Amino acid sequence: MRNHKKSILTKFYIVAAFMTLLLSIIIVRIVDIQYFQGDKYREISKELTRKPFTIFANKGNVYAADGNLLATSMSKFTIRMDVMSVAAKTFDKDVYELSQSLANFLGKPTSYFEKKLRNARKFKNRYVLIAKDLGYNDYVKIKKFPIFRLGVYKGGFIAEQKTVRAHPIGKIAERTIGYHDTRGEAGIEGAFVEDLKGEDGLRWKQKIAKGQWKPINDVNEKEPIDGHDVITTLDVNIQDITHHALLRQLEYFEADHGCAVVMETATGEIKAISNLGRTSAGKYYEKRNYAVWESHEPGSTFKLASLMAALDDKVIDTSTVVDTEKGRIFIHGKRVEDSQRGGYGEISAARVFEVSSNVGIVKLIRKHYDDKPEKFLKHLKEYGLTEKIGLPIKGEGEPTFYYPGKPGWSKISLEWMSWGYGIAITPLQTLTLYNAVANNGVMVKPQFIKELRKENRIKKTVKTEILNPQIASPETIKKLKKVLENVVVKGTASTIYSPNFSMAGKTGTAKKFIGKYVNEKGDTIPAGYSNKRYVASFAGFFPADVPKYSCIVVIHDPNKKKGYYGATVAAPVFKEIAQKIYTSTPIKDDIVKENFSSEIIQNLYTSFNKEITENNDIIPNVTGMPAMDAISLLENFGLIVEVKGIGKVKKQSLKKGTPIKKGATIILNLS
Repeated sequence: MRNHKKSILTKFYIVAAFMTLLLSIIIVRIVDIQYFQGDKYREISKELTRKPFTIFANKGNVYAADGNLLATSMSKFTIRMDVMSVAAKTFDKDVYELSQSLANFLGKPTSYFEKKLRNARKFKNRYVLIAKDLGYNDYVKIKKFPIFRLGVYKGGFIAEQKTVRAHPIGKIAERTIGYHDTRGEAGIEGAFVEDLKGEDGLRWKQKIAKGQWKPINDVNEKEPIDGHDVITTLDVNIQDITHHALLRQLEYFEADHGCAVVMETATGEIKAISNLGRTSAGKYYEKRNYAVWESHEPGSTFKLASLMAALDDKVIDTSTVVDTEKGRIFIHGKRVEDSQRGGYGEISAARVFEVSSNVGIVKLIRKHYDDKPEKFLKHLKEYGLTEKIGLPIKGEGEPTFYYPGKPGWSKISLEWMSWGYGIAITPLQTLTLYNAVANNGVMVKPQFIKELRKENRIKKTVKTEILNPQIASPETIKKLKKVLENVVVKGTASTIYSPNFSMAGKTGTAKKFIGKYVNEKGDTIPAGYSNKRYVASFAGFFPADVPKYSCIVVIHDPNKKKGYYGATVAAPVFKEIAQKIYTSTPIKDDIVKENFSSEIIQNLYTSFNKEITENNDIIPNVTGMPAMDAISLLENFGLIVEVKGIGKVKKQSLKKGTPIKKGATIILNLS
C-alpha cells in the first residue's frame, strides 16, 4: 500500500515538474515574443491583415490631329454569381424572373439560365459565370436584375472589372495606333507608353470578414497621376479615304497584302497610313505595319535615286541620249529587259525615266559609275536610304545594301541596284525620298506625333525634324519634279492623268525573289525571281506644281491574271487618294477651273475664287455658308477651324475684316 502511494507521488512530481518546465518555457517564449521579437511578429500580423493596393492611373487618350478620338481606356465587366449566398426562399421565388431578365438581355432562352442557376445551387457553385466583357451601361442594367439587386452578400452578385483599350474608329489604322499589353508594344501606343501610362497610386486596406478588404484611411497614401494624351498627325478623313481606296484594290486584285501612306510635304506629318493583310478567308485587316516594317526590293521607284545621283554629279542631263537597243541587254550573262518588246531605241534620259526603261537606266549608271560604285553608294547614303530612318515606332525594317569588297557584292550589283533590285528598303523610306523632291530638296523625318497634352494643356510639341537640308541641287530637284510630272502626263502612269488636278510620281513593278523551297510534289525549287509573283508600287506627290502631300502605295502578290504592273495595280489607288483629298481640301493657289452651265453656281464659284485670291489677308465673312465650304475657305487662309453643330454657319468667333494670324483658331457655330 505504502509503495503504491509512493509510486503515485513520484508520478505526480514528474508531471508537476514537466508542467512547471512547460509553463516556464511558455513564459519565456511570451516574454521573448512580447519584448524581444515583438516588432517582428507585429509586422507579420500587419502583413497578413494589411496590404497596399495599387490605384491604377488613367491611361492617356490618343487623338487624331483633328480631335477625333483614336484610342481610349474603358471598363469591361465580367459578371459571376455566388448562388449559395442567396437565401433559399429568395432563390426559389425569384430565380425564374432572374433567368427571364438574363435571357432578354443576353439573347439565350430563359430555360438555359434557369437550369444553369439551379444546377449551380445543387452543386454549391459559388462562382458561376453569367456574362463577359460588358460595358459600363450594361453592367449598371444587369446589376438591377432580380436577386442581383440585393447585392454581394444577399444577391450573390459578383462583378469583376478590368480596363481595356478601345479604338472608336474601329480597325482603321489599328496597327499604327498600336497597343501595349500582353501582346507586346506596337505602334504609337507602344512607342509612347511612358507618356501615356501615367503614375500609379497607392492605398492601404485592412482585411475584414469574408475575405473583404476595406480602406484604412479616407485618403490615398499616394495619389495616381494620369497619363498624357497623345495628339497624332493622323487626319481621320484622309485616313478613311486611304484605307478604303487600298482595300478596294486589294480585294479586286486578290493581293496578299499592301500599304498606303500619305505624308504632308513640308512637315513630314503622316496624315494617313493603312496596312492591310489577307486572311485565309480572303478578308483584309490591319495585320502588320508593312509601311514601317517590311523591307523589300522596290523596283522602278528606286530609279529616282539613280537619276538624282547622275544629274547631281552632272555626268548626264535630262537631254542625254541613251540607246535602249531592242529592249534587252546582257551584263555578265544576266539579262536586263524592258517591258515594251523591241525597246524604245535612242531616247533621252528624261524619257528613260518616263517610260521606265530598265535598259536605259542601267546603261546610264553603268557608264558613269561602274569604275567608282562607292561614289554612287555615297549618294544613296546622303538620301537616307542605306540606314533606318529612326522612327519612334518599334519594328522599323532594316535596309539592305551591299558594298564593294564586302560579302554580297558582285560584278552586277551596281547595275541591279540602279533599277531597284539586289537591295531592300521600306515603303516609308521610299516615300521620304519622294517627299524630299516634292519639298524642294529638304528631307524631313516622317512624323506621327504633334503634341503631348495633359488636362488640355500642351506639355510638349514635336517639331519637324530635318534629316537633310538639301539632298540635291535646286537645279536637279527642278528637273526631277518635271520628269515625275511627265510620268503621269505621258509616261507609264498616263492612265491616271487628269486635266482637273496635277499629279507627279513613278510606277514600280518588281519580281519577287523567292528562296529555295520544296513544292507540293516534293521537288526542290531553287531560289530565284518569280515570273508569277510581283510587287506593284507607285510613289509621288500632288499637286505637281505646289506639292501639298506625298503618297506611296505598295501592293504585294496581286493576281497576275488581273494585272501586276504598278501602273495598273498601285497607281489608281494613288489617284483616288489624291483626287478625294484634293476635292475635299482644295489648295488655295491651285483652283480647278470648270465650265458651269448654271449662272447661280457660276456666280458662287466666282465669289469663292475672289474671296481666296483677293482678300487673303483678312478674315472673310462665312456666315450662312455650308460648313464644308467655310472650312475649306478658312483653312486655305492658314486658320485652324473648330466646328460646333451641323448645317450652315450661324456665327463665327473671329470678326470679318480683322487681320489674319496664321495658325489662329476660329470657332464656327452651325445652325
